[in-house]
Amino acid sequence: MARVQHPANVVTGTRLALALVVAVVGPTHAGLTIVAIALALDWVDGQVARRTGTTSRFGARFDMETDAFLIAVLSVYAAAAYGWWVLLIGAARYLLWLGERVAPWLRHPVPPRHWRKVVAALQGVVLAVALSGLLPDAVVPAVLVVALALLAESFGRDVWWLWRRRSEPATSYPTGGGPTLVAIGAVWAALLLPTGPAGLLRVPAEALLLVGVALLPRGRRAAAAALGLLLALLVVVSALDRGFHTFLDRSFDPATDWHFLGPGIDVLGDSIGDPMAWAVAAGAVVAVVAALVVLPVATIRVAGTLAGHRRPALLLGVACVVAPLLPLGSTTASGLAYDEVRQVRSDLVDRRAFAAEIESDRYAAAPPSLRGLRGRDVLVVFVESYGRVALDLPVTAAAVADGDRRLEAAGWRTRSALLTSPTFGAASWLAHATLQSGLWVDSQRRYDQLVGADRRTLTSTFESAGWRTVFDVPANTRDWPEGAEFYGFDELDDSRDVGYRGPESGYAKVPDQYTLASFGARELAPRVRPPTFAEIDLVSSHHPWTPPPPLLPWAQVGDGTELRPAAETLDDARDKYDRNIAYSLTALVSWLETQPDDDLVLLVLGDHQPHSYVTGPDPGHDVPATVIARDPRVLHRIAAWGWRPGLRPSDEGPVWRMDAVRDRLLDAFSS
Repeated sequence: MARVQHPANVVTGTRLALALVVAVVGPTHAGLTIVAIALALDWVDGQVARRTGTTSRFGARFDMETDAFLIAVLSVYAAAAYGWWVLLIGAARYLLWLGERVAPWLRHPVPPRHWRKVVAALQGVVLAVALSGLLPDAVVPAVLVVALALLAESFGRDVWWLWRRRSEPATSYPTGGGPTLVAIGAVWAALLLPTGPAGLLRVPAEALLLVGVALLPRGRRAAAAALGLLLALLVVVSALDRGFHTFLDRSFDPATDWHFLGPGIDVLGDSIGDPMAWAVAAGAVVAVVAALVVLPVATIRVAGTLAGHRRPALLLGVACVVAPLLPLGSTTASGLAYDEVRQVRSDLVDRRAFAAEIESDRYAAAPPSLRGLRGRDVLVVFVESYGRVALDLPVTAAAVADGDRRLEAAGWRTRSALLTSPTFGAASWLAHATLQSGLWVDSQRRYDQLVGADRRTLTSTFESAGWRTVFDVPANTRDWPEGAEFYGFDELDDSRDVGYRGPESGYAKVPDQYTLASFGARELAPRVRPPTFAEIDLVSSHHPWTPPPPLLPWAQVGDGTELRPAAETLDDARDKYDRNIAYSLTALVSWLETQPDDDLVLLVLGDHQPHSYVTGPDPGHDVPATVIARDPRVLHRIAAWGWRPGLRPSDEGPVWRMDAVRDRLLDAFSS
């Protein structure tokens, strides 16, 4: 039987394989068990080398680099839990490697030192324990600081030893290859589009395209540049996809979603100020341009390198073919490209289907009579970002319970249910269009197609039946012609039209208490007038959730001068959201307590859930909706809906899509 020439290196190679597995699976129970085995084998390979007399410079270096890699992997996962500074533990070896390329005196071999081995082993143990959850969270940062300090002392002692011998001839260092390694890293990352460090350790099946380009007999540079440009576009789309999933709970649509970039900068400006928002936007543009330049150049370089090493190129091609069959394989880039092409094709098909839906309207030829609402003022009140998740937050839950008591005491009756919104986290205009049109408007393309067509809306229906129609939208700062041309509003009042003189606070130019007070004084004051149908947007609960002003007695609201925002006392975004939703609901309840009109009818609803960093994963798109009226005859007409009393919808109650509301409401009050 053949004798293994370097058994210690076999043990070290096993440790490297285990470290790769840990990088992929992460600090799970199985992953930490593998870490423990890898750390134990670190002692074994040294013993094997010494007892078999097979110690070598290569073995020592192989052992050191394997230790460094495992520590780097663990530090990446620990940094996600305890802060970026933990990365310094894993980066120490690689920072020294970069230093060696700049300062020749750092290339000298250092003498063996037992303490260096102890400190290196301690880093792995400390990081593994930190990730295991065995120590209290308050203790872990201190333990990691001690480990980092010991590592700094060990590296510092070696660097000092090398500095004292800096005049001695330096060890030769391989030159060249640096730009090629960087190019390989850039192309590899672009092919994998990783969501975490473990993703970089997979084998991209799409690298087969790169191998094919490298082996072209002619036209290799042009083909490589085209492939690099495609990779750059996929990187940009992947980044947009992740942003859209975070804020809108859906993928980026390359056909229409560019529209969101401008409003996104505006909202960011409300959070961090316009100069910083534009600086971030400029940085994003620079990053995109850099990707469009760097990746084609990098792909050309990698293709040229593979062309000069045909055997490794063919082996890589074989690995790319086999990779999808194994857990370490990746088809992320091709999957993303396929999804984007399919999305564009679906948009083209959906345009025709949606056009047919717009044309199909049973109320187009025979407008409903709305006899059940004759003589009544009807208000549709959208509460910004009022999603189902708010009902389980403490401040909002208390405001809802208190609102039920106060409304009942003031003679108001309520019926509530959940509606499924077509949007999530933003794009409230899609929800408004869905409710108004009775169509499912879940994309900017559908919205643009709808407002350019002729479709009966709730507003135009009430307008044709004799109501004065008003849109009170304090968030708007510019003209909005679609309000009159498509929706059919007689009057559109934005932040410039309502006489507000108070301070602004983040996105909400006008606080909700002033919006309600101003609307009531303008549109509901007793006088000879037709009944009013209005859509009112309450936007104090719009992200970013800045502190709203304390509620004043309604007689003191005036021109809003006294509505000064409170000082910020909260840090967590979820708590801020909870506070602002509760403010909007409390302001509405308080306003209703002052309204004497027994014929007033309201439909109050959310437009969408807040962003996912408030809701958590998979929250759904449901929002609360409530009909509020004093006259029991109003609620009798919707008894068949199955909506439950109170401001809080029942979890067992019906859940409609928001596009069902228009027809059900018109049917209920026109029969």
